Amino acid sequence: MKELEQNYARTFSTASGAMVLQHLRRITVERVLGPDASDAQLRGLEAQRALVHQIESMIERGK
Repeated sequence: MKELEQNYARTFSTASGAMVLQHLRRITVERVLGPDASDAQLRGLEAQRALVHQIESMIERGK
């Protein structure tokens, strides 16, 4: 697992990787759905947010 975590850290430590990670954060973690969002939309967005958090956790552990 440590090697995989290091690969995440290496991949996202480049300027391109940092830009991709910031884009993922903008379209998931920083995204706000309106009051008319369906249950499916809320669940889908939460799953996307969880994936971005998992990537960030792997990066932190790999440093």
